[in-house]
Amino acid sequence: MKYIYSIIKADYLQRTRSYAFLVTLAITVYVAYLFVPLPTANYTTLSMPGYKGAFNSAWVGYVSAMMTTIMLSLYGFFLINTGIKKDIDTEVGLIVATTPITNLGYLLSKMLSNFLVLLTILGITFVVSIAMFFVRGSGYPFIIGDFVVPYILFALPSLFFVSAMAIAAEVFLRDKLILQCIAFIFFFGVVIGGTKGLPDSNTTVLMDVFGVKTLTGSIKNQVNTQYHAHIDDISMGFIFSGHKKPYQTFVWNGVAFSNIFLLSRLLWLVCGLAVVYLSSFFFHRFDFKQAVRSKKIKNKETDGQLKEAVVYKEPATISLKALPKLVPDYGIVPFIKTELLLLIRKGSKWLWLVIAGIWVGMIFAPLDIAYGIMLPVIWFLQVTRWSELATKEKTNQLHYFTYSSYKPLQRMLPAQILAGVIVAVVLALPIIVRCGIAQNNYAVFNIINGAIFIVLLAICLGIVSGGKKLYEILFFMITYALVEKLFIADYLGAVPHNSHIMYIAIILGLNTFLAITSFTVRNHQARHL
Repeated sequence: MKYIYSIIKADYLQRTRSYAFLVTLAITVYVAYLFVPLPTANYTTLSMPGYKGAFNSAWVGYVSAMMTTIMLSLYGFFLINTGIKKDIDTEVGLIVATTPITNLGYLLSKMLSNFLVLLTILGITFVVSIAMFFVRGSGYPFIIGDFVVPYILFALPSLFFVSAMAIAAEVFLRDKLILQCIAFIFFFGVVIGGTKGLPDSNTTVLMDVFGVKTLTGSIKNQVNTQYHAHIDDISMGFIFSGHKKPYQTFVWNGVAFSNIFLLSRLLWLVCGLAVVYLSSFFFHRFDFKQAVRSKKIKNKETDGQLKEAVVYKEPATISLKALPKLVPDYGIVPFIKTELLLLIRKGSKWLWLVIAGIWVGMIFAPLDIAYGIMLPVIWFLQVTRWSELATKEKTNQLHYFTYSSYKPLQRMLPAQILAGVIVAVVLALPIIVRCGIAQNNYAVFNIINGAIFIVLLAICLGIVSGGKKLYEILFFMITYALVEKLFIADYLGAVPHNSHIMYIAIILGLNTFLAITSFTVRNHQARHL
């Protein structure tokens, strides 16, 4: 038990003191503020045609709890899915492997640490949701149970299961971060989309990890009964509308939880423990020894047994005259070639087949789908490549050499930026060509400008934070928001804007700021090793 407590404490403190945690926390607080929109806002977080819930404590508490559960489960996975990898990179795992702690005990401690990190963010969101009730409330009484109950029944089991899924992803997929992300996004989509069209039944309630069906079903049933309406489904999320429509306000007083729902929440807690228990049988326990092949020959038989001896060869003499003449090259082109090779060779080769399939699909898909969905997705699949553009030297302890090399700011850093932009532009080539044929020069410029932005963002966040986790979380949030057509996250011009000139100026300004920050901070790092 003492080992489990020590691992949980150390891991929790390490995670909560990182830039990625602070930025995730700040974004969560801001998003929690948006969960309860003003009556005059042009968006809603729970959409029913012609109806709108009054801002009483039940509505604010349940809606904010459900939105927090969904959003934090989605991007929280990217915050916690490298707990085991950190122990591998820092070689702490080698120490853990020598202790009496079992595989199950170690994985359970990591899972509980994941859960505590998400629980910390959840607790702050809980406080913000209560504050928003008093800010946005309409004179209804404050009932603390309307906040406590949904956060406990909706959020805690869901985040517990997501914490266990992060452990399973690291055990079964190891260092394949992009495959972990793809697998979890697929799982998340199946859970959310799989129960959306199902009828209200006990089986649907048991299958619903996040409890969305129970919440929306309660609201839908009340509206249909009270107003004799025929609402089939309720949409949740940030739903924007161009113009206001008349609606009726109804007072909703919360969910009457059934025994099946309570059983389902307990079931998902047990499933989380079962996932960790199953993963413990496949955990490598930091044993990465690889078989060393050597050429062996049979020796003479001694005492009835055959002995094996390794054949050693004398090292060949090296003739300095036979070596090619050293020709120094102080240009930037060799660095660009090297960075491109590092980007291309990183990751699984099978992933390039998926990328190639999406790339070909962008040629034939409708332009709005290819531009607004497929292009952000194919760029997001490069997240592990771009996140290491400016951090791999420090990760591999090579920054002592690179920072002291000849003109690192004029050669190495620009080469990393150019290599990343080249990869992004090549991946976006089908959209660029199609927009060019349609003489849509505005879209072509925006795509190239967006490619520069997303690479500079990786460079800047990697240099400032010293790691890649912050960029990976932010890039996922930006990609998710862009696919959902949120104009505030549009960095490549896929969403219509009122002023083209203003939009271009904003992106150019951001690119300039990121570039100046990157070069300034890297210059300081190179001078103060």
